[in-house]
Amino acid sequence: MAVPAMAIAKTDVAPATHITDMAGRSVMLPKKVKRIVLLDARDILAIAMLHPAPSELVAGWADTARLDSEALRKTYEQRPDGTVIEVVGGSSPDTLSHEKIIALQPDLVVATAYSVPDLGTGELAQRLSRANIPIVFSNVSSNTITHTDTGSNPFDETAALMRMWGKILGSSSRAEEFIAFVDKHRRIIASRLGNVAPTKTYLEIQSTYEDCCWAAGQQIWGNLLEQASGRNLSAIKAPWYAHVSTEQLMIEAPDVYIATGGAYAADMRPAVGPGLDPVSARAGLKRLTERTGFATLPAVQNDRVHCIWTGLLTIAPLQILFLEVAAKWLHPDIFTDLDPGDTLEEINHRFLGKPLAPPCWISLKDDPTR
Repeated sequence: MAVPAMAIAKTDVAPATHITDMAGRSVMLPKKVKRIVLLDARDILAIAMLHPAPSELVAGWADTARLDSEALRKTYEQRPDGTVIEVVGGSSPDTLSHEKIIALQPDLVVATAYSVPDLGTGELAQRLSRANIPIVFSNVSSNTITHTDTGSNPFDETAALMRMWGKILGSSSRAEEFIAFVDKHRRIIASRLGNVAPTKTYLEIQSTYEDCCWAAGQQIWGNLLEQASGRNLSAIKAPWYAHVSTEQLMIEAPDVYIATGGAYAADMRPAVGPGLDPVSARAGLKRLTERTGFATLPAVQNDRVHCIWTGLLTIAPLQILFLEVAAKWLHPDIFTDLDPGDTLEEINHRFLGKPLAPPCWISLKDDPTR
């Protein structure tokens, strides 16, 4: 694969001075946002789609574990001046250091409903307000609260998110280019699946060797699966995730099994993600199929066993890759000409200044030794 060209950000002439964030809040911004603190490190990928040097803009970040990729963290943690992005918190809201955030003198703090469950009405927002630092929300979906997500289409959410970032960065034209790119690829998938019967699929949100079975719910992950013409387990009614017994999984008998993996806790689950070893990843996926009851599943018996890096589900601008990969896995006869790797290469070439490396997905049947 050729080394991607550096993406060039298109800066609009007159950046907006106010935006509506993903929580529906109208927020006034400085004329030029040069220092940002991200309370969810995954937001740096949205910036990276629109700006050739996202680390230049990020003064601090929190919850880098949610990147689920050491390669991504190392790619973006060093700023152009040689300094490292300051860590202002961990993987729970109570780890955020208000003092560190304010001491970094950001022009903007970007939060999520998970990192700031009060959605901008609590102590952190008040302290930021007193320091004349605006706070906006990039995501209002959280399985820890019940009053945010309404089951909207994830790709509509992505479009709104990228428009928000386009206004923040003065790159609205580039944001629209990315939105059009995603929409084009999504429409191709939808046009072919219009009258296709969905494939029963076990999409596992927490694939660990010693535990089973945590299935994706109806929100976001389940919605993306549905758009790939996958049918979730019939026992799943919960919005976010549900625990299904091994016995129930065996009764459901899914035709396809999609596990999830990443760099975090790689000794407990498949290490699938940018820059990781695909041989080790595949060995981890095989280990998952050796859990009790899996040998009876049609998915395992027919070699329709796959694993996806969690980032393709949880990082909104990358969800188009999950849609394509899942559609090809679930309906291979319909998508013989589709190569999601080409889509990844196009994203790398057109939008990301630093390419996203494979393996972001694997399948057991790719193993020539089987």
